[in-house]
Order: sequence, then C-alpha cells, then structure tokens
Amino acid sequence: MMTPMRYVVLVLAIIISLHFILSFSHEEYGRATSLSRLSEQFTGSKPHPPYQDGVPEEYYAPSTQGRRANATFVFLARNGDLNGVVMSMKQVEDRFNKVYQYPYVFLNEEPFSDEFKERVQTLTDAKVEFGLIPRDNWVQPDWIDEERATEARRKMVQENVIYGGSVPYRNMCRFNSGFFYRQELLQKYKYYWRVEPDVNFFCDLHYDPLLLMQDQKKVYGFTISLYEYPATIPTLWNAVKEFINSNPDLLEPDNAMRFISDDGGETYNNCHFWSNFEIGDLDFWRGEAYSKFFEFLDQKGGFYYERWGDAPVHSIGAALFAKKDQIHFFNDIGYRHNPFQHCPQGELHKKGKCWCNPNENFDYEWYSCLKRYDALFT
Repeated sequence: MMTPMRYVVLVLAIIISLHFILSFSHEEYGRATSLSRLSEQFTGSKPHPPYQDGVPEEYYAPSTQGRRANATFVFLARNGDLNGVVMSMKQVEDRFNKVYQYPYVFLNEEPFSDEFKERVQTLTDAKVEFGLIPRDNWVQPDWIDEERATEARRKMVQENVIYGGSVPYRNMCRFNSGFFYRQELLQKYKYYWRVEPDVNFFCDLHYDPLLLMQDQKKVYGFTISLYEYPATIPTLWNAVKEFINSNPDLLEPDNAMRFISDDGGETYNNCHFWSNFEIGDLDFWRGEAYSKFFEFLDQKGGFYYERWGDAPVHSIGAALFAKKDQIHFFNDIGYRHNPFQHCPQGELHKKGKCWCNPNENFDYEWYSCLKRYDALFT
C-alpha cells in the first residue's frame, strides 16, 4: 500500500512529465511557461526584444560543433565583382566558416569565368557550386509596357534617384524578391545566408547563427534596418493593402505590422530590413503566403514602372506573414555595407574581438528603424 507521501511524489512526477511533453509539443505553452516568462511575472521585469537575452550558452559548447543546419551561403555576383567577392568571402571564412564549413552557392545571369571559379574555390575547403540564372527569372518580362517603363526611368534620373535609370538593377531587385529561392541549386537547402561583394564582417563568431535560426524556428535575420527612399515605391503600399484586403486569412495574427506601419496598416512608414545581409528560411519564401504575395506584386509591374526593391518587399512579407519573434536581430554580428554599419557594443564587441569602431554604429541613428523593431516587444 502506498503512503500519502508516495502519492504526492507520484502526482508531482506525472505533472512534471506532462509539462515537459507539452513544452516540446506545443510551442505557445512552452513560451508561456518558460523560466524567463515566469521570472518576468514574479520579478516584474519588463518585456524586451529576444536578442537582448543573448545567445544561449549551449550554442558555445563543444557539443554543438558537430551539428549543422541544412543551409548554405548565397552570392549573387558577376565576373566583374570578383575582387569584391573575394574580400567578402575571405572575411566570412576567417570569422566563421573555416570552422563550420557551410557550402556556397554562386548565382549569375551569365556563366562564371574559370578565373572566378578558381579564385573563390581557393578560399574555402567547403563545397562551392555555380549556377546560371534562367533568362526568364532575370530579364524584364515581355508584358511590361516599355514606353511606360522608359518614362519612369527618365523621370527618376531627372530626380536623381539612385539607380533610377538602371534596368539591370531592377532585374536584380525582382530576382531577389521572388526568384532566388527557386533556383535549382538551392532546392536542397532550408536556410541561407546572403552575402554580397565588398562587405565587411567585423567580429569572430563562436556559435552557429544558422543552427540558432533552425532550432528556434526563426525565419528572418538582419543586422541593419532603415527607411526606404519613398520616391522608389510610391504605389507599393497601395498594392500591399489591396493584397491584404483580398487575402486576410494569410496574415499571421502575431505579426510585425507595427514595424512597418504606425497606424495599423493604413500607411507605410518606409521601414525595412537592409536585405544585403539576410539569414533566412527558404521555406518561408517558398510558402503559400509569400508566393501569392510576390506574384500579386509582380503583376503590378512596380519593379519596372517604379523601382521597388527587394528590401521593402522582403521586409513587408516577413512582417506580415511571420510571427514577430521569428524575426531576429543579430546584435553580435558586426557588419558593414557602405555607407552603414552595425558594430556590436560593450561585451559583445570584446567577445567577438570586433575590429569596427564601436562609436560608428548605425543602430539608433535617426535614419535607423531598430527602435521600431524593439518596440514590437515592449
């Protein structure tokens, strides 16, 4: 016969077992009963962005060294970008990938030269693949009204809009918005880290951000956020609102609308994540919501009749269709794409042995949108 104390122990064991089962099988339950959430309730600590909690210590432990995400680096580059590609890739290798050995995928609308292939393969022991972008994924579609597009470019040149007269730049923006994740070489991967020529990575990374994204079910990671140039996207938000009104069921209830709009979606505040650095989930872009969103925008012709960029298109897509806590600020990755840079501060600067000047940090400058991202969680 069991004593009362044994009954108490048995009941406690059952409750604890159910708690762990629910924590792993039900994400919302796990979040609501996490130690950090309970601590906030008992200590009165204020809600804050998840990145401020830092990277869990277990990701720095040797036990994680053998685990890898299903991921790759992605470069969109031309043969003429070779010197800039080498500079960026060498820093990626020295700061991170010489340990983790993630593969690289290079994409180009023209075949890569033998010199290009040889020089980038010299920099890494990881797998490197080179892909040729299908013509219909890159060039201006035949259905675009060329007379209207030409007039739009002429007007932007007169108004000194950067890249206002460039068709190749518009091709690139459209490709990055809706076609890069469809490339054959990327089909076997779930996560990607986008790298561009002529960028700087300032800090050593002693953990795997791709694995962190995978384990925590994040879909989009950034280092810099800022306001878009309104002259390039005059009708973009009208198109977005039209899509939302026609497809309300596709919106994520716990979305990041407050990052991109100050009035519940009536207007766009022009905030976006600077997409020359992205760590993201390819399946998110491949999913129903974003696929329908891109196709809708593409048919509006704004990539050519205006100069819609992949940064606002990706950012709006992530803000509408992902949970806000699935969008992650990589506070510890020091990064520069001229003219802006994110330089980690304080202990993060020391931990990463960063070589950027901590006084030159864009995070809370007047043109930065990071404060709006932070406000999502407060």
